[in-house]
Order: sequence, then structure tokens, then C-alpha cells
Amino acid sequence: MIFCQLFCTFVISKLQNTMMMTVNERIEALREVMKREHLAAFIFPSTDPHQGEYVPDHWKGREFISGFNGSTGTAVVTMASAALWTDSRYFIAAEEQLHGTEFQLMKLKMPGTPTIADWIGEECGAGAEVALDGMVNSANAVKELITDLRQQGGITLRTNLDPLAKIWTDRPAIPENAVEIFPMRYAGESCHDKIVRIRMALREKHADGMLMSALDDIAWTLNLRGTDVHCNPVFVSYLLISSKEVTLYINKVKLTPQVEAYLQAEGVGVAPYEDVAKGLKAYFEYNILLDPDEVNYTLYKQVTREIVEAESPVKRMKTVKNATEIAGFKSAMLKDGIAMVKFLCWLKPAVEAGGQTEISIDQKLTSLRAEQPLYRDISFDTIAGYQAHGAIVHYEATPETDIPLKPEGFLLLDSGAQYLDGTTDITRTIALGPLTEEQKRVYTLVLKGHIQIELCKFPSGASGTQLDVLAREAMWREGLNYLHGTGHGVGTYLNVHEGPHQFRMEWKPAPLVAGMTITDEPGIYLESKFGVRVENTLLITPYMETQFGQFLQFESLTLCPIDTTPIVKEMLLDEEIAWLNQYHQRVYDTLSPHLTAEEAAWLKSACAAI
Repeated sequence: MIFCQLFCTFVISKLQNTMMMTVNERIEALREVMKREHLAAFIFPSTDPHQGEYVPDHWKGREFISGFNGSTGTAVVTMASAALWTDSRYFIAAEEQLHGTEFQLMKLKMPGTPTIADWIGEECGAGAEVALDGMVNSANAVKELITDLRQQGGITLRTNLDPLAKIWTDRPAIPENAVEIFPMRYAGESCHDKIVRIRMALREKHADGMLMSALDDIAWTLNLRGTDVHCNPVFVSYLLISSKEVTLYINKVKLTPQVEAYLQAEGVGVAPYEDVAKGLKAYFEYNILLDPDEVNYTLYKQVTREIVEAESPVKRMKTVKNATEIAGFKSAMLKDGIAMVKFLCWLKPAVEAGGQTEISIDQKLTSLRAEQPLYRDISFDTIAGYQAHGAIVHYEATPETDIPLKPEGFLLLDSGAQYLDGTTDITRTIALGPLTEEQKRVYTLVLKGHIQIELCKFPSGASGTQLDVLAREAMWREGLNYLHGTGHGVGTYLNVHEGPHQFRMEWKPAPLVAGMTITDEPGIYLESKFGVRVENTLLITPYMETQFGQFLQFESLTLCPIDTTPIVKEMLLDEEIAWLNQYHQRVYDTLSPHLTAEEAAWLKSACAAI
């Protein structure tokens, strides 16, 4: 008994020590492991074994070692230095979070920023050995890095080590949350029919089967949902499809008797999550399709059959919504619009009364959404940035950064919700009181870009890169720009970020076709001053067919007024004014029957023609 008490005290002490370790102390613990393994550097990505953008706590190794909690970034630690690469959305936040640590910030796509391989070559020298965990890095990422490191004087890469298993003593467990069935009345297509379509797509690629690794692809295919990832209704698993069998690799404690019966009826077998490598080795068909951007390197190397390297066909299947899913989106947007109007009607008087902060208004908006039917969760952590905080693209208020709102300046509010029938994503920049002329001008430039995307007509199959300039042209004339994408796909009660289609300056060849959802969210951010972003979620619909083919257009799914008080009307074109007035009329007509008299009166004023 005394021994047990002493042992428990020792274990608790070790856990507490790990929890209290600073980032620099964690780096030193890592270096002890690296020293024993004769490694010159170790690389930590942001991803998990499924290459998710948002990952369960168990796989947040980059955050553990660096302290940086953004969704995108790569940390590298050598025996004498440390660096973190991230994109423009996180430059300001990363500077703050890395302050006081050994990590130096590497700003992606900025002049003078070295690649990871170049930096490792400079820091470690020719012939060094570096490592990463092959389970949390995609096959393509590892293969490219092997080539890049070889050019740095023959640096070699190990892929079979996870040092966090040795130094992260209070590491969270892999989630064991229950899986639930996503009803046909919201899915619109059965699991059986989706698998039939997937097999047809595989035959077109001359593939006998595939390993599905992306969690949202698996959830969509099986018409199941989960709660393993914050804000994303997915569950940790793999899905192996052959010409005759379908096997779900998952921790069986996650499956209720109802879900087990459902899977059996759909012809889906079940095996333990950790047996997926065995399943790949036992795979009996001639070849197998693996998406090298989704399947991790360790599993990729387990395959003994011929590999067909290609994009997962499920990516594009799930982006094109069926009639049931489109109806669900419109229902979800109606509910979200009601909640947003109730919030906006409340906001300015509450700010004028005092006592409101970035966190308190976030809580208010979430509570209003939670009152709506079929609400399940938020779709991402709310960005409520007041004044200078609005210039931090992916700002998230904490008790340490939370500031009071005043009846002046801008509030940038980017938020969304998960409803059982759809996922929402909306940004509004709100004038809480008097503004500067600079704020008004920047706001109007952003709004012009937003409206030009909304007005666009384009041939089916065009890429979002070809349209992206419409959002930027007016601000480019003023020497202004933003470095994030202009828009992304949105899932059906799934991940708020869904691809591969998007609006972006960088070349992304994924075609835009009718039935896709995509956001329209240009912005301008002036560091230490303010930020402006305006975002609607759009549906791509048919426009007309001519001798030159099918042309498409956008329909706004989002129903919420856009603040007109900051607009410099003289800067808007007649077609932009007409679009805004027509949009506001539709918002009022659609939402007003669902509001109180006071809220409807407020909405009528907010939607008045300019």
C-alpha cells in the first residue's frame, strides 16, 4: 500500500512537471531524445495521421513543442536552434506566441524566407540525419522532403520515430467518442449508393480499390458523424474499399449497437483502428489507389500491391451538393441569419451601455445560435477582433487578450455554426461608432471586391484562381492586398473548410461546377490599426448555356445585412449598389417573418437602400 502511494505520488509529480514545462524546457527534453538517436533535427507538422487541418489533441505535437496553436505551421528543432514556418494568417499571432522561446518565425511566401530543407542544410550541414514521424506526414510531403534534403549535401531522413511518446507524459488519448448516423433526410444519398459511385470512379482510374484516410471523406461516404475533432463532426478511422469489400478501421468502443447494425446492413465490415497496416498488407487485389496528399507516409510504405497515385475521387464528389443537401444549407442559413440579426440588433446598444468584451459578445452570439433548431456546435472558433485585433487574421480572444468594446471603430466578427442540416460561415465587419476616413475607404474597397465575386458569371470548369482577381482589383489599384485565400468550400454538416476548389491567387486547378458551395471573403488588414473582412457563403448555380458552353453564377446562401454605415457610396459602381440593395431586400423579405417586431424594425433599417 505504501509502495502504491509512493508510486502514485511519483507519477502525479511527473505529470505536473510536464504540464508546467515551458516551451524551452520541452525543447531541451526533445534534444535529449535527439542526442540518443544521433539526430541533428526533428520536424513537427500540424497534421495527424489523416492529414486533417484541425486535429484531435493527441496529435497536436507542433503546438506542444512550440506553443504556437494556429491551424497551419511546421516546427523544426535542431541541437542548437528552432524555427517555425506559418502563413500570413498567423504572422502576428505567431510572433506573440513564440516570444520568449527559442523559436524564430519563418514567414511563408515572404522574400528572404528559406525553405525548411534550406534552413536545415544551413543549420545542420552535409551528411546530417534528421527525422519526423511518418504517421503524421503525408506520403507526398515526405517524398518531396527526402529529395530536397538530399540536395543539401546528402542529408538523410528517418521516418520511424515519435519522440513525443517519450517526452509528452500527459499526452491526451485518442478520442473514443461515439459515432452517430447522419439521417438520409439530410444526406440525400445512401451509403450504398455512394460506394457504388466511388467504385465506378475507381474503375475510371483503373484502380481496384482505395484507402480512404481523410476523416470528412469517410464521414460523408458512410453517412456517419462524430465529435472527435473540435468543431468538425468527424471520427478517427480509416476506410478500405476493394472491388468486393468495405472495411472501416475504428476503435469499436465508438460504435453503438445501432451503428453496428447500420454498418452491417450497408455491407461495411469493421476492424480495429490499429490494424489498418495489416489490412493494407493483406489487400488482395492487383492495385490500390492512394491519395499521396492524404495517406500518411508510414501506411503508404506498408502497401505491397501496385499503387495508383491519384487524388481521392471522394474529394470532388462531396463538394457537389445534391438537392437535399442544398435544401439543408438554405435551412441552416435561415436559422443562422435569424440568430445573426438578433445578435446585431442587440450589439450596439449593449456596447454603448458598457461591459461588453470580445469574449462576451462571442458567448452571446453562440447562445443565440444554440436556440435555433438542429444546432449542434460552432463550426470554428469565433474570431471577434476589435480594432487592432481585427488586423490579426485568425485572432481568437483569450482571457489574457480580451479587451472591452467601445462605441467607436470596427469589430471584425467571423463565425459559424454546425446545424444538423448544414454548416455556416459568415464574416461581418461592424462599425460600433465613429470611423476614420481611412477605415471607411478600406471597408468600401473590401466590399467592392466581395460584390464583384458575387456578380461574376463564368464558364463551367473555370478555376477559382481565374476569378480571384475580381476580389482584389479595386484594392490593388490602391496598393493594398491580402495574402490569404478569397474563398473555400463548405461541407454539409462537415468541415467548414472543404476542397479542393477555392478562390486563391496561387494556381489551384480544381474546377468550379454547379452545386458547389464556396465562401467569398476578401479582406484588408492594417497591422496595429484595424482589419476588414466581408464574407458570404455562396452556391454555384447554372446561369445560361450558349454556343460556348454552360455558364455559371453565384447565389448567396448567407442571409444577414452588410453594414452600410461605413460605405463611401461614391466608390461603388452602379451595379455594385444594385446588387447590395437587391441582396438586402432578399434578406429582409426572408428573415423578417421570423423576428419580433423590434428585430424586424431594426432589420428594415439595416437593409434600407443606399
